[in-house]
Amino acid sequence: MPWNSGTKRKKGYILAAGLIILLTAADQLTKVAADRLLKFREPFVILQDIFQLEYLENRGAAFGILQNRQEVFFLITVLALIGLTYLYVRMPATSRYLPLKGCYVLFMAGALGNFIDRVIRGYVIDFFYFKWINFPIFNVADIYVTVAVILLVVLILFYYKEEELNFVGRKK
Repeated sequence: MPWNSGTKRKKGYILAAGLIILLTAADQLTKVAADRLLKFREPFVILQDIFQLEYLENRGAAFGILQNRQEVFFLITVLALIGLTYLYVRMPATSRYLPLKGCYVLFMAGALGNFIDRVIRGYVIDFFYFKWINFPIFNVADIYVTVAVILLVVLILFYYKEEELNFVGRKK
């Protein structure tokens, strides 16, 4: 049976959903490990004065902003997930858009990973700390989101032409 656009599109959705689930599970497993192995303990030093694993319960966003405002994070996350999924569905089902779809997968996994923490625990578990540059403590979900945003910026600046990104308003 030849592949038609609908079948290809459905398989792409299933693959993306599977990757999001897998990446989100990996994030959650690292947080469970951090909770069990790092909580109430001294930081685990990997490279002296450079990098360590240090448990932190983050009740805010990046760099500690909006502390204890879980309702704000809930609303922002739900709106972002809906909006990004709308854009994902509108993307053409061609290999040209695979990098953009990869950004979607990474961003969704990161957003869901931290969203799960906020809903279940009321805070996000962070544990990677670059002491050398005193960078804020972060987690695997934060890495996904950061990589997705950097990749997205590079793609917009150097890979896609403006007209290739006008798929939102077009009819499918």
